[in-house]
Amino acid sequence: MNSTIRFVGGIALLVVLVVFMSATFVVQQTEQALVFRFGSVARPPIENPGIYFKVPFIENVVTIDKRILDLELPQQEVIAADQKRLVVDAFTRYRITDPLRFYQSVNSVAGANLRLTSIVNSAVRTILADASLSAVVRTDRSGLMQRIRDDVNRQAQGLGIKVVDVRLRRADLPEQNSQAVFQRMQTERQREAADIRAQGSQFSQTIKAKADRDVVVLRAEATRTSEQVRGEGDAQKNSILADSYGRDPDFFGFYRSMQAYESSFKSSDTRMLLSPDSEFLRYFRDPFATKQTIEVVE
Repeated sequence: MNSTIRFVGGIALLVVLVVFMSATFVVQQTEQALVFRFGSVARPPIENPGIYFKVPFIENVVTIDKRILDLELPQQEVIAADQKRLVVDAFTRYRITDPLRFYQSVNSVAGANLRLTSIVNSAVRTILADASLSAVVRTDRSGLMQRIRDDVNRQAQGLGIKVVDVRLRRADLPEQNSQAVFQRMQTERQREAADIRAQGSQFSQTIKAKADRDVVVLRAEATRTSEQVRGEGDAQKNSILADSYGRDPDFFGFYRSMQAYESSFKSSDTRMLLSPDSEFLRYFRDPFATKQTIEVVE
């Protein structure tokens, strides 16, 4: 009898536990919940975390994420207003603001991502089609992203979500266009380099020509000055020699003979045969001779 009572009590406790578990549900801090009764909403959406009760086996609970969700979009090719083709890589962030409408329209996050991808891609193509390449890449990128976000929010009003941000991660020319632009830029830089080199060569030739001309002028001037100085020196020398001859003809004759000997007896290929009693060698025979020496031209 006792064992039967314990068995029945255990069964009853188990039933109570199952009923209790079926009658309660927990809403996490990152969730919001919808309670349905036979397919209809039984109460307003539950947004605060905690433990809640429901009618077991009659009411069911659907939880929906209330955090900011990320949506990565596939790359797409867009034609800008100036007919430039762009490869655009974008992403968006959104939050579920109306869980009931969200559940009724898209049912789940996967369904929302699918619908939102189509809306964002359409908005990106529409907005960027009215902008130039320069505006997309450099001058008005933030303004264009703001316009895309506003347009997406307008189209997504019936989904129970709000787009927090839309970002263009990358907006570049297609690979083949980028390569063509790079080659065109490279050709342009090479042409500019060739022009600069040609101008530098021209300047170099001009400077060299001027330097060569200056060298010729300086050398000519130096030659003229040296010839003038040499002429003046020769004149002074001849004047001194003439004055010396007038003062002492014998010494002058001796001095000129010594110069003639020095010039004649230098080591060279010239050979000269003279008689020992030659007048040219008379100072070798008689150093005190007074007769005028015959001058020998160098």
